Amino acid sequence: MSAVKLGASRPARRRFLKHGAALTIVFTLAPAIRAVGQGATAPVLPGSLATNRRLDGWLAVNADGTVTVFTGKVELGQGITTALAQIVADELDVDLRRITMISGDTSRTPNEGVTSGSLSIEQGGTALRFAAAEARELLLASAAAKLGATPGELTVVDGVITTVPAGKRTTYWEVTTVELLKRDATAKARPKPAAARRIIGTSVQRRDIPAKVTGGVAYVQDMRLPGMLFGRVVRPPSYRARLVALDEAPVRALPGVVVVVRDGNFLGVAAEREEQAIAAANALRAACKWEEKTDLPPSGAALFEHMKRARLVDSVVSDKINAEAAGKAVKRLEANYTRPFQAHASIGPSCAVAVWKEAALTVWSHTQGVFPLRGDLAKALAIPASDIVVVHREGSGCYGQNGADDVALDAALVARATRGRPVKLQWMREDEFAWEPYGSAMAMRLSAGIDVAGTVVDWQHDVWSHAHSMRPGDQDGCNLLAAWHLDKPLAPGPGRNIPQPSGGSDRNSVPLYVFAQQKVTNHLLPDMPIRVSALRTLGAYANVFALESFVDELAAAAGADPVEFRLRHLTDPRAKAVLETVAAMAGWKQGEKGDGRRGRGVGFAKYKNLAVWCAVIAEIQVDTATGAVRVPKVWAAADAGMIVNPDGFANQIEGGCIQSTSWTLREAVAYDTTRILTRSWSDYPILRIDEVPAVEVKLIDRPDERPLGVGEGAQGPTAAAIMNAFANATGKRVRDLPLSAERVKAVSKS
Repeated sequence: MSAVKLGASRPARRRFLKHGAALTIVFTLAPAIRAVGQGATAPVLPGSLATNRRLDGWLAVNADGTVTVFTGKVELGQGITTALAQIVADELDVDLRRITMISGDTSRTPNEGVTSGSLSIEQGGTALRFAAAEARELLLASAAAKLGATPGELTVVDGVITTVPAGKRTTYWEVTTVELLKRDATAKARPKPAAARRIIGTSVQRRDIPAKVTGGVAYVQDMRLPGMLFGRVVRPPSYRARLVALDEAPVRALPGVVVVVRDGNFLGVAAEREEQAIAAANALRAACKWEEKTDLPPSGAALFEHMKRARLVDSVVSDKINAEAAGKAVKRLEANYTRPFQAHASIGPSCAVAVWKEAALTVWSHTQGVFPLRGDLAKALAIPASDIVVVHREGSGCYGQNGADDVALDAALVARATRGRPVKLQWMREDEFAWEPYGSAMAMRLSAGIDVAGTVVDWQHDVWSHAHSMRPGDQDGCNLLAAWHLDKPLAPGPGRNIPQPSGGSDRNSVPLYVFAQQKVTNHLLPDMPIRVSALRTLGAYANVFALESFVDELAAAAGADPVEFRLRHLTDPRAKAVLETVAAMAGWKQGEKGDGRRGRGVGFAKYKNLAVWCAVIAEIQVDTATGAVRVPKVWAAADAGMIVNPDGFANQIEGGCIQSTSWTLREAVAYDTTRILTRSWSDYPILRIDEVPAVEVKLIDRPDERPLGVGEGAQGPTAAAIMNAFANATGKRVRDLPLSAERVKAVSKS
């Protein structure tokens, strides 16, 4: 697709409808339960079909021999558009090269909310499986009528339909009609059984990779539109700073400057060239006088005590009472674990392109949710959502809610002043680090009792955390940064938890192990002086780190091998299978001990207790003199049911292990009582390429099971495995993340 074509929106949509498809694509949003007649309701459909019932909202079978797939799930580097294309191609029996994917476009695709939570295959993929299966059934019925046969006498190879045994032929492209898919899905057509699949379960080439390695238009940062200007923003120096003085005139006079936008505390510029926009932003920043507040919480160890004394909203997540069993405990342990504020640290700072045509706005963004973003843009700009089109374009890094949504509003505000010229607005590195929403700091307190046989008979888990999802789309507020800085500011939505079983700050706090008595309590901090939202896995990373570290501590107290101790407390056969598999991969020996410098540890979880089962063993090397810790090797075993693309699955597990290694060894946001201090890579070190562990992955394929989410399954188990490996190597336990050199040296001296 050329750079010029990237600018198409409504006109391109109309041309597509007129010329591009035999099946008209008129997407209709329908609720999961709709009135059918007096007192009757439509059945709940599987996956995202439940809220997007129209078949023609998902698929078009075109007269030119192609198939167009519409999905609300977007490409974030996880290979999802490739996997979804595989699902449709297999169910329809067409070659993958015939499939065109349209994803994340509010004018063309179904509303699937946000691409998050490892739900794209489970929700979007399931919807497309059933939609494609039903479309195939309808096409075969049409072909049977044309050929004078029954559907059971037909075979399909790459869209060519043949009767058996007569040998009469037609094609999808000849039997499709404008009306064929203009109907609600029923989900009565069953997808193919495992034995009949040809493409699902194979490692096909990723669709998003070629442009990324050849210098093509791969990211929103690469977009170029005719007449496009380049924009920058100037943020306040701290969260609640107020602009008290500014002389804009010298900035407006700088070479290439087209507009300077000031609206309350929001400041932006647009210029003919990018370096001119950067120079203008620097000059604008130097011309500002701000009034700041000293209102950030304490940092370091004091933060976690502060969190426990703050205003809290408490809720019991799990409560299983068995006083008789708990009373048999002969040994009790208690431990506290912490995780700091952590950044997304996307390699490419956030970027968006916006253009106004009269009162209508089109925005290209690497948002994870085009429809929720459209809703918050409408609030901030005070225009109807129907006047806004949001189109997804991939960004170079994501992992949750970074600045992708915020920069879309920045671009729209600056573009509104340019009289119709598009603006590409790029954040600078300091913008990303200082203003993106972080993953919340968390404190976990665990206690447990074990009986004389070494069995856990009582388990208590308390977690203190801010909210983990402050994305656009909250009906009670506007969760876009610039909206809070306008002359007439909007308020953000309130801090809330995502309900269980998925969970937010309490995600994966409920153990999968079988304990006679257990209680899990979530202590939510609704007030958020430091900006937080979704960082990959939400609370699961820290909860699994704490839970699995504590299980190792209990195993040691019981004199048991960590793997055997886990297996003893599990009844789920698939959970046991991933643990046994990873132990075999790593050559785990019961009771193995570290030598003071090298050690190995294990971690396990079923992500959200709903998605992928993943077990990890990590090997570490420790230099107690310098405090340096390296992770040379990681083994991982994973089970996510039916595998669509094995290579994509393995890549997600590998990436999760590597990302978690960086989080666990290095990453923490620094701040003082006034400002965020993390502004550059020197302030926020991440794992370097030469420090990346070798990751060996084994996938357990269960083709007859439903597919489950993968992308966030390895992060928690990897953190626990690394921290358990450190304890195994040194005999010292570190319960605070990250495992920094300072912490290693301190514990080594204790």
